[in-house]
Amino acid sequence: MERNLVIDSTTSEKYLRIASISIAFYDYILTLPAEWRLYRSQSSVFHMSLSCVLFILIRYVSVVAVVASNYGYFSTSFTQQACQQYYLVPPIFKVIQMMISQVILGVRTFNVSRRSRGIGISLLLIYFLIVVVEWFTDIFGRAPVIINGNCTSADAAKTLSTWFFYLAAMVYDIVVVTISTKSLLRYNPLSSRVEQLIRVLIYDGIGYFVALTASNVLNLILYHTTDVSTQSAGASMGYAVTWIMSQRILIHVQEMTDSDPQHSERVIIARPTLSARKKVLSGLRSQFESKSQSKKTSKDAELAPTSPRNGNGNDMGLDIRVRVERSVVVDHAPADESDQWSLWETPEEK
Repeated sequence: MERNLVIDSTTSEKYLRIASISIAFYDYILTLPAEWRLYRSQSSVFHMSLSCVLFILIRYVSVVAVVASNYGYFSTSFTQQACQQYYLVPPIFKVIQMMISQVILGVRTFNVSRRSRGIGISLLLIYFLIVVVEWFTDIFGRAPVIINGNCTSADAAKTLSTWFFYLAAMVYDIVVVTISTKSLLRYNPLSSRVEQLIRVLIYDGIGYFVALTASNVLNLILYHTTDVSTQSAGASMGYAVTWIMSQRILIHVQEMTDSDPQHSERVIIARPTLSARKKVLSGLRSQFESKSQSKKTSKDAELAPTSPRNGNGNDMGLDIRVRVERSVVVDHAPADESDQWSLWETPEEK
């Protein structure tokens, strides 16, 4: 009976690994056109945007992680000495992959929070704390496991610690997704296209959180057991889910910002303030003033704020242009910056 259970668990792990490889390979082929468009949108090989760099890192570090993990599992030629030198390779790439994925989520959160200094510092502190915990819990207590010539690693310490890796990852995801979602819900878009972009960002964040949490819970349960032969059964699926969801965030934002190449201005939001509303009411009342005050009205109009780009302070967009027929407060890059920025780009210093 016990032997049958071992066979069933081994077969299930093989199926789970084959399924994760198939899903990852299918998504890789499916996203090749998006990858090509992202490369073509770069000004040069030596001047890539942050989104492009993160895309390359998460995509190809994930490939190495999936290959390294499954090569060790499906191989039949490992000796004790060879496995002793190899068994830490998959866990190391797992931490590196998770670090890149968390950078993507952190940068996204920082930008949608309108680059708040306080939020930025908090995100950095949380990130470094979580990274230290992940490195320690994923490497500490690891031991090589050789079964029929394959080579995997397992948590063989007296106190199981690897499951804390997945708990730390879930804590980071909860904090960052909560901050970004709250920031996005505060936006008051004045364009249907900007509203659509905000909706995509919210859905991507929630989708990322749900998929990664499901994968992390599975691995947390498996690594919480003492059966070293099945602890890594869900690791390959975790690699695939992290890879797919992280790069999808970058692809969706890139597709939204490149869908209208004729418009190049990139501003996320406009929100009327209380003072802006008072100015609107004052402007409406001025329409009914007597002709004797027309000169004063003209002088006030000349003092109204205008954009250095096109004479209208209300034109803005995230790769779009929004024209607002009322007073608003807008965020935009200074006029002397020729390189405009988006969610994944920072304005260059001149």
